[in-house]
Amino acid sequence: MIIVCQKCNTRFHLDDEVTDKSSFVARCTVCGHLFSAYKPKRVQEITLLDLERTIQDHANNHVITISNRKGGVAKTTTCLNLGLSLSLHNKKVLLVDFDAQANLTLSMGHKETSTFYDAQKAIDKPLSDFLVESKYPNLWLLPSGRNMVLLNKMYFGAQNFEYMLKDRLYSVKDQFDFILIDTPPSIEFYTLNALTASNRVIIPCQCDYLSTHGVDQVLRLIAVIQKRANPHIQSRILFTMLDRTSNSSQLIFSKISDLYQSQTYRTVIEMDGVLKEAQILSMPAIHYSRNSVAGKQYLELAKEIIDSIDKAQSSAQ
Repeated sequence: MIIVCQKCNTRFHLDDEVTDKSSFVARCTVCGHLFSAYKPKRVQEITLLDLERTIQDHANNHVITISNRKGGVAKTTTCLNLGLSLSLHNKKVLLVDFDAQANLTLSMGHKETSTFYDAQKAIDKPLSDFLVESKYPNLWLLPSGRNMVLLNKMYFGAQNFEYMLKDRLYSVKDQFDFILIDTPPSIEFYTLNALTASNRVIIPCQCDYLSTHGVDQVLRLIAVIQKRANPHIQSRILFTMLDRTSNSSQLIFSKISDLYQSQTYRTVIEMDGVLKEAQILSMPAIHYSRNSVAGKQYLELAKEIIDSIDKAQSSAQ
């Protein structure tokens, strides 16, 4: 099994027989941090449809993960509003809720629906059977729910566990122009699977001091993924919840922009109370209010992403 220090992200390989307890306290030999670790309970071996094809396939430019180790930086908000904005640009979009908290699923007005966990248990059924068509044109959802937490307990650390999501998305990815994956603020089964399945990562970053640490952690993890499982993955930072009236917010925005030159999106998402109001009603901001500043900025972000992909494809021809 593999356990990961929650402070420095060092991975340790332990024999499954080292303990018979389902959970235990471990001390990191690198930084000395004490953390809770869990022994995976594998009720079944991982079944992949075609492991060789899954590992070798890199034609997934339209699969984008939204990730940051820090919570509260608008990951789910970005996934929902960017997905809707891409659909308004006449793109067919699938949103994947790969967080056991299921905030994206709830934000789209769904609960108690079939999840990726159910799809993995029914490996003989196509993933398309588990997709939910939203009330918005061109927008679909692969929901999450309470049973998603079992995936981490059952499979984290098992051989090739990081390819599970990529393996199942293979059968539906050609049906969509974009697939966006929402992830939790942690580095375990869910985030590793999402990054392995994607060629692009959006790192939402609120303009405060602590958010920069989350960015650094994700960038280090992406570097590891590039070496081990996904050499084509790229990342960019998206500034969110920018308060232009705050001197400290503007100062951090300027410093992070200088630090990560050419690694940030031109579009910036500003602080907008409409986003919270829209969340209460389980709606994307631009549908809740056509005058939403953030809603319009997500539309601009969608265009920026589409243009960058079109440019990259033209250069490759």
